[in-house]
Amino acid sequence: MDLLTCGYRNGTDRMVIVRCVGPEAFFLERVVFPFELLSFQSPDETELEIWTHGLGGPELLERIPVQQLTLEPADQQPQGSGSHQDDLLESWVTAR
Repeated sequence: MDLLTCGYRNGTDRMVIVRCVGPEAFFLERVVFPFELLSFQSPDETELEIWTHGLGGPELLERIPVQQLTLEPADQQPQGSGSHQDDLLESWVTAR
């Protein structure tokens, strides 16, 4: 099973629950606080679900294929670039 290195940024002012369910019994669930950055690895065919708690209970806010959240592998980073990490952080997906 090939894993993708992914990143997600909670751009909301509310805590969210991030849930990934993928092939071969892959499961990941994390609480992500407002403006927090989360990096994780998951199989290619996985969807990231963003959940919050509303008045009526849990609410699904968004589903995102993890292919849209991939970060550059370390071996493809440009040499001598001090701002590459900043570029990656800006490219992380915002929950909205």
